Amino acid sequence: MINSVLSRIALLFAALAMSACASSRSLDQSFSDLSGNASLKSVLFADRTHDYGDVDLTLYEGRLLLTGTMLSEEGRIKLIENAWKADGIKEVIDEVQIAEKTSFGQGFEDTRIDQVLRARLIGDGVVTSSDYKIAVSGAVVYLLGAARSQKELDQALQLARSVAGVEKVVSYVSLRSVVQ
Repeated sequence: MINSVLSRIALLFAALAMSACASSRSLDQSFSDLSGNASLKSVLFADRTHDYGDVDLTLYEGRLLLTGTMLSEEGRIKLIENAWKADGIKEVIDEVQIAEKTSFGQGFEDTRIDQVLRARLIGDGVVTSSDYKIAVSGAVVYLLGAARSQKELDQALQLARSVAGVEKVVSYVSLRSVVQ
C-alpha cells in the first residue's frame, strides 16, 4: 500500500517536472499552483455551509479562475472569500454564474468542447499548449495562461472559437514578456 502511494507521488512529481520543462513555466510555478490547488480544495472541503460541487477551479501562476454555477449569491461570495484563504492565490477571477447545477447533457458537451480544444492546441504549430489552461462552462470557453506573442494568443483564440458548440470565448491570457 505504502509503495503504491509512493509510486504515485513519484509519478506525479515526474509528470510535473516534464511539463515544466516543456513549457516556459518554472518547476517552482508548477509546484506552487499544485500546492495552491490542494490548499483551496482543503478550504472548500472544510466549509460545509455551501455546495461547491459545480464550481471548477483553474489555477495558473497564482491566478485563480472560478467557473461553473452556485445556487445563490451568498454562496458565490463565500466561495470568493474562501479562495483568498488558500495559499499561493494572487488573483481571483470570478466567472461563476448563479444558476441551477449544470445538467448532465451540458456537462457532457462542455467536456467534449474541452477535449477538442485541447487536442487542437496540442496539434497547432503556433500555440504552446502547456502555457494555457482551459475551463468550459455552459458552452463558454475560458482561457487562462500566458502567450508568448500576440500571434500565438490570436491563434489560440481562433482555435477556441472554431470548436463546434462554443457560444463564447473569454480570455484571461496575458502576454509573456520575452527577456532577450
